[in-house]
Amino acid sequence: MHKKIPVLELEIDEETSNILSIGDVFAPERIPIGVQVDNFKPNRASLNRWWLGRAIPASRLGLRDALELMNVSSTGLLLLKCFGLSLSDQYWVDSHEKHLNWDEVNFFENSFSEDVGNALFGHASGSKKISLESPDNTSDGWLKKKWIVSGKRRLLVKGGSELISSLCVLSVSCKRRLLVKGGSEPAYQEPLNEVLASSILKRLGIHHANYELAWDGERPLSICEDFITKKTELISAWSIYKSGTKKRNISDYSYFLQRCEELGIPLIREGIERMLVLDYIVVNTDRHYNNFGMVRDADTLQWLGFAPIFDSGTSMWHNQFANRINGLMDQKSKPFNTKHSSQIKHVTDFSWLDFQALKGIDDEYSELLAQSVFIDDARRSALCLALNQRIQMLANIVARRRKS
Repeated sequence: MHKKIPVLELEIDEETSNILSIGDVFAPERIPIGVQVDNFKPNRASLNRWWLGRAIPASRLGLRDALELMNVSSTGLLLLKCFGLSLSDQYWVDSHEKHLNWDEVNFFENSFSEDVGNALFGHASGSKKISLESPDNTSDGWLKKKWIVSGKRRLLVKGGSELISSLCVLSVSCKRRLLVKGGSEPAYQEPLNEVLASSILKRLGIHHANYELAWDGERPLSICEDFITKKTELISAWSIYKSGTKKRNISDYSYFLQRCEELGIPLIREGIERMLVLDYIVVNTDRHYNNFGMVRDADTLQWLGFAPIFDSGTSMWHNQFANRINGLMDQKSKPFNTKHSSQIKHVTDFSWLDFQALKGIDDEYSELLAQSVFIDDARRSALCLALNQRIQMLANIVARRRKS
């Protein structure tokens, strides 16, 4: 299903969640982008990869313990427990035997269980019966994360003994969907980096998902509001990449731009270039094709443009020792090139970039890092120095470009 519209019939093995067969196709224009279509029908293997790709990845931190807490053998089984519903798009599966009402089951308008999210953070449910109807069943990424509804309960607070929901300053009437995301050992730095990236993007006037800081005991967490609504959906860059066939004599970057233009996505180059500028500054090492994308109208299928920039936490040497932090050295990058020095060359226009707007960002980052017990003075000093070095290196690139 795509909202209330039947897309195609399929048979799913309830034991494994694998798609066994595909029947009639009712709305071919709404087949998920990136799924291979043969003779007007989705390729079963390709559709299976898309379907199972909605599940929590096996790389998720603490996943094995979470599955034990929920008494579930695999993440694929969680897909059917929530009918494949997500807070990123409008696809789901209905049953022939018992038809469901989209208005009553979608997570954009209806409440959902926090049991899965709490288990993913290592917290057992307070009730004897665990509810598995949750958008956490279809959340991507390797870091611990959970969805909450604002105003539902109190906030995650420093010193709290259990993971509980929502910002205490938020109104109950807002009912915003918020994503809470943790960090990784030893520095638990990713949430702090998300807040840094938000500040940089805000200063530069770039459309982005805004991240704020919260705490689970002493561990920092990032919180951001869902930028997808019941009327829109996020299409990953990977889905767009897989929607065509790349020729060997064309670069990944050129092919991706070409594919977006063929699909009619507006202002794609501007969005990508601004993302690459951010990634150069914060040394993002994991901007893969599944953590950026495009937004489209879920009703008309009209492309709305480049999605707000999100998921920038795997940056700023988050998993490196302090003595390995050096902003002057070239760093690994994704998705178009393996080094930032090469990837930044794709940016053709720097006229919008105001370096004065970044003045004092190092002091702001230092104050942010100082809140965490996992960041010592040596690491904080090294990170702030490296941040200034990255900004200066970018300024040098821009100056040279203007002279040539």
